[in-house]
Amino acid sequence: MNDRHDRSIAVEAVDLVKRFGDFTAVDGVSFAVPTGTVLGMLGPNGAGKTTAVRMMTTLSEPTSGTARISGYDVKDEPDAVRRSMGLTGQAATVDELLTGRENMAMIGGLYGIGRTALRKRSEELLEQFSLTEAGDKTVREYSGGMRRRIDLAVSLIAAPPVLFLDEPTTGLDPHSRNELWDVLRGLVAAGTTLVLTTQYLEEADQLADRIVVIDAGKIIAEGTPLELKKQAGAASLVTTVTHAADVPSARALLDQVSDEVFVDEHARTLTLPAGGLADLTRVAALLDESGIAVDDLGLSRPSLDDVFLSLTGHLAEPSAPVADSDSEGASA
Repeated sequence: MNDRHDRSIAVEAVDLVKRFGDFTAVDGVSFAVPTGTVLGMLGPNGAGKTTAVRMMTTLSEPTSGTARISGYDVKDEPDAVRRSMGLTGQAATVDELLTGRENMAMIGGLYGIGRTALRKRSEELLEQFSLTEAGDKTVREYSGGMRRRIDLAVSLIAAPPVLFLDEPTTGLDPHSRNELWDVLRGLVAAGTTLVLTTQYLEEADQLADRIVVIDAGKIIAEGTPLELKKQAGAASLVTTVTHAADVPSARALLDQVSDEVFVDEHARTLTLPAGGLADLTRVAALLDESGIAVDDLGLSRPSLDDVFLSLTGHLAEPSAPVADSDSEGASA
């Protein structure tokens, strides 16, 4: 790593701007990612996430501002940046006519890795990604989940300290998505820094240490998943009574705790704002003393869906492929 910069910061965006004619796709984006952590870039399709990643990975030149990867400036030291990071895009970039091992040998050769070391590294990655048995099959024979895993494995052939993942689980079924999440957690545990763009709110919640929410090219919020959830409102205490006939009695008890009790008689639920475990304990004691049977009682925090809606005014959209070309960067 370049000694001129703080080793504790693996990725730093500094007032990044990208314009396409009169359209500003990225407008003054700045953030820092500590080494060995995961930053989730969350936003709807067209928010500017992919364009920001392209600038940070030297695929597109910033209109203004810059970024540093492992201390290297993307504008002044692009070759050093490329040696310091890996990139997995929205669509698999491996050659479908080659086998998994052949793809790894091709990319490893481009990095100048020696034959013996390359063979050893390839086998390690194939095993890590559960692809050893499929290593000699052509990629066109792989399932969608296998293709994403071989694409990720290839991006790690040179063991980069930083990995950019642009919507890595787009199009995967839930089982394949969970498998890939487990792999990513393992990479972070081993010290890799991840920058993850996603429209899947659950994915950001599961993987990210910090999240930046991007809309219309600007960062509109930043924080840990819990910090962002707190912005969407306080936690709620939700009680589900066993018998519908007990709903009015439960309502009378909960009115002692809060003057904002919402009742859904059909679902037999009563919901009120909660300050924490003290309210939960108090409600549990009141219900128990009154002999009201309860099916469920617990605290419910706002989800990232609630955060997204409160920040952007709309729900997250389903993921859609985005063209890689700069000429289509306005869609990124």
